[in-house]
Amino acid sequence: MQFLRDLGRLLRRGDFRRLFAVRLTSQFGDGVFQVALASYVLFSPERAPDAAAIAGLFAVALLPYSVLGPFAGVLLDRWSRRQILFGANLTRAALVLVVGAIVAVGNAGVPFYLAVLLTLGVNRFLLSGLSAGLPHVVDTDELVMANAVTPTSGTALFLIGGGVGAGVKLISDSDLVVLGTTSVVYLAAALLALRLGRYQLGPDLTGRRPGVGEAIRGIAAGLIDGARHLKERRQPALGLAAIGSLRFLFGLVTVAMILLYRNRFYGPDQLDEAFGALALATGAVGAGLFLAALVTPWATRALTLRRWITALFVAAGVVTAVPGGLYTQPAILVAGFLTGFCAQGVKISVDTLVQTGIEDVYRGRVFSLYDMIFNVGQVSAAALGALILPDDGKSYSVLIFVVLGFLLTALAYSRLSAKDPLPATS
Repeated sequence: MQFLRDLGRLLRRGDFRRLFAVRLTSQFGDGVFQVALASYVLFSPERAPDAAAIAGLFAVALLPYSVLGPFAGVLLDRWSRRQILFGANLTRAALVLVVGAIVAVGNAGVPFYLAVLLTLGVNRFLLSGLSAGLPHVVDTDELVMANAVTPTSGTALFLIGGGVGAGVKLISDSDLVVLGTTSVVYLAAALLALRLGRYQLGPDLTGRRPGVGEAIRGIAAGLIDGARHLKERRQPALGLAAIGSLRFLFGLVTVAMILLYRNRFYGPDQLDEAFGALALATGAVGAGLFLAALVTPWATRALTLRRWITALFVAAGVVTAVPGGLYTQPAILVAGFLTGFCAQGVKISVDTLVQTGIEDVYRGRVFSLYDMIFNVGQVSAAALGALILPDDGKSYSVLIFVVLGFLLTALAYSRLSAKDPLPATS
């Protein structure tokens, strides 16, 4: 398998192995932490959450990525990235303990969400630092390979961390134990970062650099400039529009799935069973994501990016209707796997459109816009779900809305992108 061959080639480099270990450990901890959040907010015996509670959790989990992304880039060009990896993980380890203390006193209000918001906000710096440091540990001709291998591996460890977190929860029956495990993992990631040289990951400061304040003031202007450049690049712009639609529709499906397992498939006295079943369904979605990473490179060569994206939107609409519309657990497992495959296939393809269709000098700003569109789309879906989804998640009207959304996106994208097609080898 090409993926394993590429990974094996990169792992021969000691510097890459050290940075890779920080990424894997950090994202493993992220998976454990997400399980702790879901367990405490959605599966506590004293709470029967509705769609509004899920929308709040989504907002806290995703909005920091959108708001802090541009600022993270500025600071990563001023401070030692090795120190950012160390400090971010150490800070997260401490903040998770604060979250644990709040959980121990049974407060799920503003202090809890504020602590979670800070923890996930710090994570934005960590992920950006990992990406910015990558060119310092691989050769230029290996960079594309490394960019393909490391996110997929990180996602796999995130899912494994989620599975381990779910296992710890089911065995210990304690959110505090899961949070304690998360803190230990983050501390380990911080210590692993110290194996890298202080300035080994950059930044390479040469010539005059703007001060932090000056650079931050220029962020808004830079994003506007990037949006103008994007407007002139039809294929990447259409790709970002498609990804916004995808995240919105996929977000509605996700909220509905959580409500089905929490409030429909299981009763209020079956929280452990509901938690375990939802973890299995999430694992099925994750398996679809991984399969898409293996299939998409071949599919885009055979069909072109434009046709593959269109086909995936059509497929997502079909599998959301059947088997998703049967509203049984086996049907949700199959639909989750297939929808996850479609969603990840679209994302990989849009990533490629942006990487190949945007000039390098604008690429960072456009990816900041991408990040904002990606996460705000899902948060908006959760907010809408809070208004239109019943507490048990079963709604044929919402199902029809999502199915039509996928199919209409496929039609609009296919027609608009056909006016300026990309070559089959893109």
